Amino acid sequence: MQGKVEICGVNTAQLKTLKNDEMVRLLRLCQEGDEDARRKLIEGNLRLVLSVIQKFLGRGENPDDLFQVGCVGLLKAIKNFDTSLDVRFSTYGVPMIAGEIRRYLRDNSSIRVSRSVRDIAYRVLQCKEAMIAETSREPSLEEIAKRLEISHAVVVNAMDAISTPVSLHEPVFSDGGDPLTVMDQVRDTKNTDEQWMERIALREAVSTLSEREKRILALRFFDGKTQMEVATEVGISQAQVSRLEKNAISSIRKSICVS
Repeated sequence: MQGKVEICGVNTAQLKTLKNDEMVRLLRLCQEGDEDARRKLIEGNLRLVLSVIQKFLGRGENPDDLFQVGCVGLLKAIKNFDTSLDVRFSTYGVPMIAGEIRRYLRDNSSIRVSRSVRDIAYRVLQCKEAMIAETSREPSLEEIAKRLEISHAVVVNAMDAISTPVSLHEPVFSDGGDPLTVMDQVRDTKNTDEQWMERIALREAVSTLSEREKRILALRFFDGKTQMEVATEVGISQAQVSRLEKNAISSIRKSICVS
């Protein structure tokens, strides 16, 4: 069947919908204890759950899990809806379902962050949804920060805190051979095997220098002092500093360079 999507074993192409009058009648029966009315209400509002979870997809969560959590929110909405009010059930049910999903995402995040940071993050998400509805475009983090009257840095940190971690071994591209993984894209260029070996060789080469040569190199290249300043501090002439510096550098080069 075209358009068929299985979620939690439910064929979404065959989900039922209820008219408002039928919805109100079933709600009243359900709240009087009618289990058949409760079942029909659940079946008749699964499309509503499905529409809500669309907003939360793309965050690495399993759609089936979100659908089940959304159904919990639907059950709460059915139980607590006041039929005496002139309000459509969907107007009440959508925030209940979305709230249940947000609590699930907040409490089951792979990274444990403080409650205050999570609250800020979900305020940002709510603000983002509202601004998209208003402007029909995705707002920048600067615009969201301005609307919420908080700093841009706080918004960025909060969104980073709830972002879904990605495995370094997760494939991002494959042309039939070995896949390209996240690790390949974020390779550490500072801690390669070659540089690790060079650092060891440099450490060994420096260890062969005299204490005076080590001190001169440290003052010159770590403290950034001139040869004259080094000469004054060490208590020798500037010419001696120059000679010792050149000899030390030459010795290091001979030790680490492959002939």
